[in-house]
Amino acid sequence: MLNISRNDQVHISSGKYRTVNSLIARPHYKVLNKIILGMALVGVIALFLPWTQNISGRGSVTTLKPGQRPQTVQTIIGGQIEKWYVQEGDFVKKGDTILFISEVKDDYFDPNLVQNTKQQVDAKKMAVDSYGGKVNALEMQVESLKREQLLKLEQAQNKIRQAQLKVVSDSMDLEAAKTNLRIAQTQFKRSTTLNEEGLKELTDVEAKKLKLQETEAKIITQENKLLESKNKLINTRVEINRLKAEYAEKISKASSDKFTALSNQYDTEAQVNKLENQYVNYSIRNGLYYVRAPQTGYVNRALQAGLGETIKEGTPVVSIMPSDYDIAVETYVDPIDLPLISKGEKVRVWFDGWPTIVFSGWPGMSYGTFGGRIVAIENFISPNGKYRILIAPDKNEEEWPEQLSIGAGAQTIALLNTVPVWYELWRVLNGFPPNYYDTQGTDGGKKDKK
Repeated sequence: MLNISRNDQVHISSGKYRTVNSLIARPHYKVLNKIILGMALVGVIALFLPWTQNISGRGSVTTLKPGQRPQTVQTIIGGQIEKWYVQEGDFVKKGDTILFISEVKDDYFDPNLVQNTKQQVDAKKMAVDSYGGKVNALEMQVESLKREQLLKLEQAQNKIRQAQLKVVSDSMDLEAAKTNLRIAQTQFKRSTTLNEEGLKELTDVEAKKLKLQETEAKIITQENKLLESKNKLINTRVEINRLKAEYAEKISKASSDKFTALSNQYDTEAQVNKLENQYVNYSIRNGLYYVRAPQTGYVNRALQAGLGETIKEGTPVVSIMPSDYDIAVETYVDPIDLPLISKGEKVRVWFDGWPTIVFSGWPGMSYGTFGGRIVAIENFISPNGKYRILIAPDKNEEEWPEQLSIGAGAQTIALLNTVPVWYELWRVLNGFPPNYYDTQGTDGGKKDKK
């Protein structure tokens, strides 16, 4: 190797050795070479075969609607298990009794609690009616007092009018008496003068003097009558004020009694509403002692066991699988493939335990797969780091097997674009996404999804 040897290169002829000659003479080596060459040609040709790009996923069989999925039946109230009416595997209809529980709270131990509450409600309703009658009576009393007040005031007004006329009449009588007094004084002076002159007798003077004194007495009497009439007028006006105050007090007291009765009526009505609420709650609670099936289905598993066991409210007691449901498949795809998925896209599905031959790149050569369509795409990543996709059966293709059970495993393939095999190998090795857009779409060159 370092060109330090002086030995010349030695050529060995393979023809000297019998083993070498026998190996070269074997014919199957030529066949093997042809096979290898043929496989290489087939491999090269296969690189140009069409390959359907796809997005694979793995999931399980579920139901299309949330209300059709397996569910647990829970107790609304706490209690003690008294009797079971079903066992695992039983078929139950909606409303069938599953379990009976008894009361454990001392607030509801009374067996006649509902009837007693009903009696309290009826008694309070009668009290409300009584208060209503009292309110009506007080309203009638107030109206009667108002009418009586108007009549009394009218009567007092008439008395005032009479007193005023009496004052006027007494005033006129007083003026007449004053006029008579002046006349009597004039006549007395004239009689006195004539008596002094000898023209009138003394008896005539004395008669005039007597008449003068009677007239003066009448004036005093008439003044007393006038003052008495004025006092009556004043008293009548005072009486009006007294009547107003008296009836205002009576009306106020009756109104106060009415509002007190109304307050008691409203308070009693509130108590009636509260008692009716309690009555309805107690009635509903009596019905909750029986745990019933929320829908028709099969009892999968009893989650509680035994008799006499105490359970709290909200405790699951059995698991039920609905008998009628729309089957679907939930699968999961990687975040990188999520933009390639759209609602309504066709998907191929095959199920665990079902005879299947799958060629993901050549879906037409697959056997045992079923058609589906994407109906929902979850936009929030799942705990497994992937996005959940919900697939329903495609009505235009073969129906899914009736033997499928909820929870069975399933695998899916979402078909995309068709490309040569060599392109798909190159894309996978480089980590590129599948072809998703077609630049020569039918909408004026706009990119369309394949």
